[in-house]
Amino acid sequence: MNSIKLSVIILTKNEEKNIERCLNSVRHADEIVVIDDNSEDETVDIAKRYGAKTFQKKLGDFASQRNFGLDKAQGRWILFIDADEELTTQLVTEINSAINNDNNDSFFIKRRDFFMGKEIKHGDVKSARERGFIRLVKRGSGKWVGNVHEVYQPNVGAHRDAPLLKSFINHYPHPTIKEFLSEVNFYSTMRAKELYSSKKTVNIIEIIFVPFAKFFWNYFIRLGVLDGPEGFIYAFFMSFHSFLVRAKLYQYKNYPKY
Repeated sequence: MNSIKLSVIILTKNEEKNIERCLNSVRHADEIVVIDDNSEDETVDIAKRYGAKTFQKKLGDFASQRNFGLDKAQGRWILFIDADEELTTQLVTEINSAINNDNNDSFFIKRRDFFMGKEIKHGDVKSARERGFIRLVKRGSGKWVGNVHEVYQPNVGAHRDAPLLKSFINHYPHPTIKEFLSEVNFYSTMRAKELYSSKKTVNIIEIIFVPFAKFFWNYFIRLGVLDGPEGFIYAFFMSFHSFLVRAKLYQYKNYPKY
């Protein structure tokens, strides 16, 4: 019988500023597996100090990184958490209860986002806060699909009605404007390349109007305005991400040598 009940999988790339907070929050797990994309800082050394098993894999896409982690982890249940996230004590208790329930193969977990130290409750983060993502899964119940915005896809025959846990994962992705801008540039490049590979096209109307529409949707319709100046900045950067995705796709299609 497998003595490892819960494995935690963490993807990393130069996360020395975040990883210790994350690892400390999952120290209750039977096994911690870190899939590292050739970090050049102290990420791996910190992970090893917490007893994590570390594996190197160059990032192709996020789904393949997570599936690689699934192959390496040995637990009956697998929890996926990012290096810039942490479990709350309430969520730890809820997870321990959930993995003793054989009626489900996976669980949704809600996420609470922080920007420059302030909790953001509206706009682009609203769905993550209310509906969450599948993060806790039973081994062998499915796999990850999608290059950038990866999702967990249950196998045929697996229980597909995943319950939503009540507690939150805390997420600290953008402590500064500089880091936010760097991540927007990184993720927009990945998304544009994904669209280019799937033969998607883009026109000037989309490049101009989609970012404006996204800002209006997040800031006014989804009430990002209620998050104060931080809400405005957050909505602006997410609309800028939409602009960069389309502008880069245009570049790849029309000026491929660059």
